[in-house]
Amino acid sequence: MLPANDKSWNPYVAGALTGLLIILTTWFTGQYFGASMSFVRAAAYIERVFSPGHVSSEAYFKWFPPIVDWQFLFVAGILIGSFLSSITSGSFRIQAVPDMWAARFGPGRLKRGIVAFIGGALVLFGARLAGGCPSGMGLGTLVQLGVSGLISLICFFIGGVIVAQILYHGDKSK
Repeated sequence: MLPANDKSWNPYVAGALTGLLIILTTWFTGQYFGASMSFVRAAAYIERVFSPGHVSSEAYFKWFPPIVDWQFLFVAGILIGSFLSSITSGSFRIQAVPDMWAARFGPGRLKRGIVAFIGGALVLFGARLAGGCPSGMGLGTLVQLGVSGLISLICFFIGGVIVAQILYHGDKSK
């Protein structure tokens, strides 16, 4: 739940600014925003420390070299922006297990870590299989008034509602 001194952004303003960000990103880079490539490149940066020859010999990184590009900076901006937003809203706190998770599954870090790792691996696998970030593709296509973007975003929301219902059993107190 949000704190009593809620200073969060108006969702309509945040949505409009997200739309503006999509337009500006496309205007300046010629590409729609996404994040999945950044995680692969970050893994390559880390791997370079331990095995630089392996990274340079991978065919994938010949096509998509591990460079700091606008997508990498976009992900860094998400982290920095989230931090600043939580600080300015007064909602920042260091917490190992979110309250909602602890109420549903208990305070154990191991179970949460395993489930988060499996979920993250599945999402990353799906993003790479699809050739990019699904939400970025959905939003990027929707900006072009593409029906496929609308369908994909509707499916994301339906999937999210179904998973939330399965995990939290419709508990409205969370």
